[in-house]
Amino acid sequence: MMRSMLLGALLVLSVSGCDWIKSGGKPDAAPPTELVEFAPTVGVSQVWTRKLGSGVGKAGLKLRATYDDGRIFSSDASGAVLAFDATSGAQTWRVELGDPVSSSPGAGDGLVVVGGINGTVVALDAASGTQRWTAAASSEVLAPPAVGAGVVVVRAIDGRIFGFDAADGTRRWVFDRGVPLLSLRGNGPPLIADGVVFAGYDNGKIVALTLSDGALRWEQTLAQSEGRTELERMVDIDGELAKNGDELFAASYRGQVGALAPENGRILWTRDFSGYAGVSLAGDKLLVVDDGGAVQALDVRSGASVWKQEGLLRRWPGTPVAVGNYAVVGDFEGYLHWLSLEDGSFVARQRQGKDGIRAAPLVIGDVVYTTSADGGLSAWRVGG
Repeated sequence: MMRSMLLGALLVLSVSGCDWIKSGGKPDAAPPTELVEFAPTVGVSQVWTRKLGSGVGKAGLKLRATYDDGRIFSSDASGAVLAFDATSGAQTWRVELGDPVSSSPGAGDGLVVVGGINGTVVALDAASGTQRWTAAASSEVLAPPAVGAGVVVVRAIDGRIFGFDAADGTRRWVFDRGVPLLSLRGNGPPLIADGVVFAGYDNGKIVALTLSDGALRWEQTLAQSEGRTELERMVDIDGELAKNGDELFAASYRGQVGALAPENGRILWTRDFSGYAGVSLAGDKLLVVDDGGAVQALDVRSGASVWKQEGLLRRWPGTPVAVGNYAVVGDFEGYLHWLSLEDGSFVARQRQGKDGIRAAPLVIGDVVYTTSADGGLSAWRVGG
């Protein structure tokens, strides 16, 4: 009963709730850093913008767009799934599922797949939006499903990962790992690469599963849970993982950021770090944001600091991503910030709206797609 009560409390935490956790419950936490004006050195234009629906409200969801075969796919918490032409923003279809959606869409193999608060998984035809099949996970689905090689991988909030047949939704396998008594609201999306599913857990561990049957290939601890209280022992890996040819990267809350060997999970390097978001690659740099809101670039081979930008402290920036020679990241007031990949300096800023941009931007070519908490989807281009 106690575990259910605590988990329920965590499920309703929004971004401000996570701030309360990180401040130790202290009401006098420092306010967000005020943005400093600067002279932009690059021009950024909004290519198009669309309204998806009512947004996520107080659900604390981090909905983002995904891309496949020339289309941008998005979801709204009210139950809508939408497809747009990536270039023009023209809507190609919209489907109302009738039940709330809690995950961003995953796309691949001609499908668009979303999960719901009751564990329902719905697969739609990517070209038309026609429903292809439904399946059931064991609990709420917060992470976007991953699709590849005929398998749809869905992660449930209770720690189970499911593999469904992409053709008809038949369950092929399930991998079960328990979750800690207390954790941040959210799950990192599963990552499919080279026939393997990689996933980070709320206990600070990373697992690698065979895509075809869900068999455990290896399990590695990135962050060790320590402390006298459940709050102190939180070591969630809640954000995106990243992989290049021979390294897998991840970051945890109250733990480590590091690189692992994808074939066996061997630790290549780690450094002390605490972050609530994910990691992304920018050539020879790893982009991260710490739990104070500082955006950082690390050397991918050693983890050494390349630069650190503290102009967004306590503004809840999400996962930064690279676009050309810049990193772009959103904050809790709906601002998008472009930073130089060379030294982390601000080069441009735009505001999508008054509500926050909680999820990592999606970058396709030279265009950045961002989703705001109030249900807006926008496309941006540097110099466009």
